[in-house]
Amino acid sequence: MPVAAGAHADGPDTGRIADLPWSFEPWVLVALAVSAGLYAVGMLRLWRQAGTGRGVHAGQASAFASGWLVLVLALVTPLDPLGARLFSAHMVQHELLMIVAAPLLVLGRPLGVWAWALPFEGRRALGRFFRRPVWRVGWRAVTGPLSAWGVHAAVLWLWHVPLLFDAALSDAGVHALQHSAFLASALLFWWSVLGAATRKGQGVALLSLFTTMVHTGALGALLTLAPTAWYHVYEQTAPALGWSALEDQQLGGLVMWVPAGLVYVICGLALAAGWINGRVRPAL
Repeated sequence: MPVAAGAHADGPDTGRIADLPWSFEPWVLVALAVSAGLYAVGMLRLWRQAGTGRGVHAGQASAFASGWLVLVLALVTPLDPLGARLFSAHMVQHELLMIVAAPLLVLGRPLGVWAWALPFEGRRALGRFFRRPVWRVGWRAVTGPLSAWGVHAAVLWLWHVPLLFDAALSDAGVHALQHSAFLASALLFWWSVLGAATRKGQGVALLSLFTTMVHTGALGALLTLAPTAWYHVYEQTAPALGWSALEDQQLGGLVMWVPAGLVYVICGLALAAGWINGRVRPAL
């Protein structure tokens, strides 16, 4: 990862967004290719064994494919290098990872499908390994509603501390760690929300969505209403594209505050409708 320039490879800065290159970082491309390849092989093998649409249906496969394409949009297209120059673009990138790609990937049920990409003996060995009590307890601990909520909240707030955010902009390895932390914590969060299989669990998922909307909205409001720019790197790059660093930060804060909050509201309403009507149908 240190060899890869993250999303922030230095290049000629013409001041024109149209001149920004695509980001073809090897570790990102390999991860995308492997995840898509394993899913395709696993899905075809599962459907050949159990019947088309069994085990994972077409809607779930479409959700995974959509989430994968959102990852490409966030990490490969010119949006990535633009995030090195504009805080608002960086925020769009982060929100794509956390509130668009993550829930779509979770809905695609990738873990089981990836397992089916392995040979029969490999699947058996993997199953025995993860059925050990230590792994079962550990998985339930990290995907539990409270722990998943706490991890996601901590990751989100810590990485927006100016010292850490500026470090991510200045160092490729730190930047890769930042994006990985955002995506991984969001996957845990959405797994806990979308996997609620009881009426009580759905009530907890509703509370998790509401409180996440509140604290992310609070962070967005702080960024929007701050009297000064928080991140020094953008004080040099944003003016080249016609923005002051403060204006750029205000727009980025609004991205987190309003559109991201709307996603939580929509998901919460969908869960609330089922909860009120007494229908318990986990999305996973």
